[in-house]
Amino acid sequence: MAGGIHRRDFLKASGAGLGLLLMPAFGRAIAAEELTTRIDVAVKKRLADIALEAARSGGASYCDVRIGRYLRQFITTREHKVENIVNTESTGVGIRVLANGAWGFAATNDLRGDAVAETARQALAIAKANAKTSTAPVQLVPASGVGEVAWATPIERNAMAVPVKDKVELLMATNAAAMGAGASFVASRMFQVNEQKYFASTDGSYIDQDIHRIWTPFTVTAIDKDGGSFRTRDGLSPPMGMGYEFLDARPEHRFELPGGVVMYSDSYDIVADAAAAARDAQAKLKAPSVKPGKYDLMLDPSHLFLTIHESVGHPLELDRVLGFEANYAGTSFATLDKWRAGDFRYGSEQVNIFADRTQPHSLGAVGFDDEGIPGKRWDLIRDGVLVNYQATRDQAHIIDESASQGCSYADSWSSVQFQRMPNVSLAPGKSELSPAQMVKQIDNGIYILGRGSYSIDQQRYNAQFGGQLFFEVKDGQVTHMIEDVAYQIRTPEFWNACSAVCDERDFRLGGSFFDGKGQPSQVSAVSHGSSTTRFDGINVINTARSLG
Repeated sequence: MAGGIHRRDFLKASGAGLGLLLMPAFGRAIAAEELTTRIDVAVKKRLADIALEAARSGGASYCDVRIGRYLRQFITTREHKVENIVNTESTGVGIRVLANGAWGFAATNDLRGDAVAETARQALAIAKANAKTSTAPVQLVPASGVGEVAWATPIERNAMAVPVKDKVELLMATNAAAMGAGASFVASRMFQVNEQKYFASTDGSYIDQDIHRIWTPFTVTAIDKDGGSFRTRDGLSPPMGMGYEFLDARPEHRFELPGGVVMYSDSYDIVADAAAAARDAQAKLKAPSVKPGKYDLMLDPSHLFLTIHESVGHPLELDRVLGFEANYAGTSFATLDKWRAGDFRYGSEQVNIFADRTQPHSLGAVGFDDEGIPGKRWDLIRDGVLVNYQATRDQAHIIDESASQGCSYADSWSSVQFQRMPNVSLAPGKSELSPAQMVKQIDNGIYILGRGSYSIDQQRYNAQFGGQLFFEVKDGQVTHMIEDVAYQIRTPEFWNACSAVCDERDFRLGGSFFDGKGQPSQVSAVSHGSSTTRFDGINVINTARSLG
């Protein structure tokens, strides 16, 4: 995650202005009522056929067409007022052509047939011009056309159809709960995305997809008026590939973790979490500062998702490994020679990490990627050993794959698709183990929940991570809250220090709603699942002392 809008900004989304920063790339402002409308699939197929025929008749060896309608609603509030409500829509056609062994791409927001045909011819001309300076032809692994198919995120309530009044009332109740529980300030937000994407290719695919995502982050601040210090606590809920039903808090999804932290699975009580956040922020003001040293870390999924994202997800993107993605947050230490050796130990035998485009409720769940490849699951790290990467159709041959892994994505019809991270998750432990049982096995440790600030080098090798909540674990018990905690890692050493992973009952998703990559910059959304995980002997620093 990096770029024109910095990586931390994408992940944190802590300021109400972030939605406004992103607005220009997301299209024109529209009325909320327009967020539930659709383009007739017959119209999209007709336009796709016009583009495909124009490319074929001009000599293209391959062509794909993406007709996209991208809808977003962002609501931002602070304390007792609504700061902004923005509805945007962006619709157009992106056409990618392969000719003489080179790619060409062009896009238009003009949906007339002759304009689409002309755009296809423009993409073809670009491909032929690129071929004259290309050093090696593009190699596409085979892909079978799937005919006319449709896929949609399985949702119960379309968030776009929920009245804005109801959403504002929920955010106002969230803010009131935080203020009533002792917050000095609170900012809450609601991000909703609907991608209506139609893909067609000369392979014979016509794929209509309807993808939904939702995120309701907030930040609560408590101030010590006498001492002048302050502490914050963000919401602990992840963004999800769900509809508005995610915010219909269900008692059966509620559970309590060590330290008294309440979490939810597959639904979220944002009002209750905001009140808890205010109490936590007050407690953080009084919490003692951590003593630096070596600790066994117990990392909750609400925290570990970011470490997985930065130290496994990004370094195993094949374009970074190959050096194609070098300017934007670096390359990767996990080079091809390590994979070819077949025995590079990325982590301990407890570490099994997989990529998955099919995980229910995840941000990266799709029926097909933006090259028309069906979503699938595959191993990246098996029993601690590096076994694979993430690849697109024109990269797969480099790692001896006979088919694409389905890792292509573009954030707009006007952006060319390229390699993006699928969901990357740590598999649950195979032995029965709960977080409460894990605590009992730790003599000198720290329990960390929520994502905080972080930094990582260009090779994804040296890094430092903070969090939201920290609890001392002593002699098998959670004792009290502590503050100013960050841990330092070298990626292989850290994952080799993994000694235990809780079982599947504790498996939960975290994720990034705004993951930046590419030049020009694009954003995607991706989830990372895990159960609570233990890492032994990790170096912990005191951030207050390091800043002082």
